[in-house]
Amino acid sequence: MKKRSETLLFTAWAVSLAATLGSLFFSEILNYTPCELCWYQRILMYPLVVIYGASLIRKNTEAAAAGLVLSGIGAGVSLYHYMIQKVPAFQSAGDSCGAVPCNAEYINWLGFITIPFLAGTAFIIIFVSHVLTIREQRRNS
Repeated sequence: MKKRSETLLFTAWAVSLAATLGSLFFSEILNYTPCELCWYQRILMYPLVVIYGASLIRKNTEAAAAGLVLSGIGAGVSLYHYMIQKVPAFQSAGDSCGAVPCNAEYINWLGFITIPFLAGTAFIIIFVSHVLTIREQRRNS
């Protein structure tokens, strides 16, 4: 594996680890109860730490193929969740989300950075890193 591919895989792993630890910080330290869509995003993010970690150890990007799918779906879920929080036409969909409404904003930094925004950013970075890894490998083949 080329150094650039390894760096991109490391980026995907580091971002997924940071996102996982961040979500645990919000729920376990700050005691924010995750809504239903937050749980779906966690389900899609947590395995990425293992997938990309194993790929780094094995130096094999083919083992990380599931990460591309999980991060792509996760980005879509995060975008939808963010729209429920920020777009008035979607906010009523968040009321029936479960015990915790999905349109609730535990954090709102700078008027636009919410937990789904952070998760979406992480998913997009992971997805792009993986796509660039694939391109790098095809270029070197």
